Amino acid sequence: MGFSKVLTHTTDDEIPISSTDSAPQLTYKQPRKNLLFPRPLLPPAMPTQCSSQTEPVLGKPYVKIKHMYEMKKELGRGKFGVTYLCVEKATGIAYACKSIAKKGPQEVENVRREVMILQHLSGQHNIVEFKEAYEDREKVHLVMELCSGGELFHRVVTKGRHSEREAATVMRQIVKVVHVCHFMGVMHRDLKPENFLFATKDEDAPLKLTDFGSSVFFHTGYHAHSFSSFFIITTFFT
Repeated sequence: MGFSKVLTHTTDDEIPISSTDSAPQLTYKQPRKNLLFPRPLLPPAMPTQCSSQTEPVLGKPYVKIKHMYEMKKELGRGKFGVTYLCVEKATGIAYACKSIAKKGPQEVENVRREVMILQHLSGQHNIVEFKEAYEDREKVHLVMELCSGGELFHRVVTKGRHSEREAATVMRQIVKVVHVCHFMGVMHRDLKPENFLFATKDEDAPLKLTDFGSSVFFHTGYHAHSFSSFFIITTFFT
């Protein structure tokens, strides 16, 4: 199946992704100019001491997230945090909430960077939508779109063999979202089937990339010094 694409500018804010196959045309937005996040330069300097107990990591007052959200069951657990199902009390809308403990200088810097990257990529197709970040004295809570379809890993294992067309549909979305991240100066650094979620349980549900805890901003000539473990996704479809 052909994957040749031509990127042509239409306006200052959107770039269409054209394809020679029958897939619908998508667009993605260029980086927002009005957000306060650093340009993809060298990694920020590390703080000399942990400030998690003396001042907010996010630069705004502490809040009790349970005043605004009803916390439900645990959805998943990763290297940097635990994700819960939560329901906004004001609207009744369900979201996913990733709670990250503030353990030391490295964790504080990581969560700051993750919030900036989520803000930077907000609104992009095939990337989990970021709603808001909250903080108390022990943790930072990232409220995001709830993807109820589950992990790509679980769907692949449950279904078993996939047709070439099904595999191409999934791989097309993966290639596109990685291209969008790199175009916007973000390196995910933890691409694996567990970090791709289906938006719904429908067979044709869109795939969403999540978990930017290991991600960094980068620029031309930047050399990443450490990477997490990774999977070769294509092996699941052979």
